[in-house]
Amino acid sequence: MGDCANATEELIRGKVLVCQGFNQLLSLNNSGAIGGVFVANVTESLLEELIQILLPAIFITTEDGKNVENYLRNHPAAKGSLEFGLTSFDLSPAPTLASYSSRGPSHSCPFVLKPDIVGPGSLILAAWPSNIKPKENGFNLLSGTSMSCPHLAGVAALIKKAHPEWSPAAIRSAMMTTADSLDLSNQPIKDAGKSERTSTAFGIGAGHVNPNKALDPGLVYDAGAIDYVNLLCGMNFTAKQIRAITRSSTTNLCSAPTLDLNYPSFIALFSVNYSSSSSPNEVLEFTRTVTNVGKGTTSYRPTLTPLEGLSVKVVPNKLEFSSEGQKLQFKLTIENNHPVKKKPFVSSGYLRWTEDGGDHIVQSVIYQCRLIYPI
Repeated sequence: MGDCANATEELIRGKVLVCQGFNQLLSLNNSGAIGGVFVANVTESLLEELIQILLPAIFITTEDGKNVENYLRNHPAAKGSLEFGLTSFDLSPAPTLASYSSRGPSHSCPFVLKPDIVGPGSLILAAWPSNIKPKENGFNLLSGTSMSCPHLAGVAALIKKAHPEWSPAAIRSAMMTTADSLDLSNQPIKDAGKSERTSTAFGIGAGHVNPNKALDPGLVYDAGAIDYVNLLCGMNFTAKQIRAITRSSTTNLCSAPTLDLNYPSFIALFSVNYSSSSSPNEVLEFTRTVTNVGKGTTSYRPTLTPLEGLSVKVVPNKLEFSSEGQKLQFKLTIENNHPVKKKPFVSSGYLRWTEDGGDHIVQSVIYQCRLIYPI
């Protein structure tokens, strides 16, 4: 038992290795060993590397490793075998945000809350064809949170099949406003990278995707190309830069610049230098348009969860739709009225539009943040 990285191929060929730590772990894939027992306290940050091991292996704690070491000292001719025994299901709490999942905010566009959503993609095994530098089994093998992307793209494809007339923005909205913000134990989704504390919107966005609910969201926040052009204008992109992005020769591109994109989430960015108790309270206004994609005649009423240090209002107090496809507008106002010395760096809550006598609840996350770098 020791540091397997320094062992010669002649010494380890045909053997079951007992290794201390994970030095040069992947180099053991083609070492000639037939198995491995790795002694170390595995943290989630190591799992993405460990999952790529082609060598049959198990991982034990340093405490259990002491028992193995003592046994091997007393039984130098010991033989070992590895056998697949159990797959665990129904783990709780689930889902949990992976420690290495990307976090917000978006440094290029902090006015739009990112990430949008999380999906089931941590430690998913992904392979690609054998004609691209294959491993011994004919496929390359990698794992990581990148597999959330094809999972979420697959959900989007299913929604597009069910609703071919919907735009990409409408599909994104359907996924976001129906996402789950609670885990299977009915508690807020935890963050494995922060000692299982409650995850923030900079970690999970709207929450964990719920494909079945996303097929029937009730209302959607739609957006078209011109909405994104107006956002670029609001971010002070030059006309040349915008034309390079849009591939358009139109000269009057910035007739209505805005940072208030019709998005299914809200981020309240308050001034970093808000430090005087005599300063007036900061007020932010968001205007949104929702499209009825449910039944023709229906109505929705808003509810707001309390946000620490903020006064939040929405008008009107009811949205009444008379037909499918109808669009209605509302305004969300957020006022920062927290005492300066006690103001939180972040706080979050939700705006929920609940259908009268129906099953639809259209949920949007609201996140307050004071950025520590200039916008």
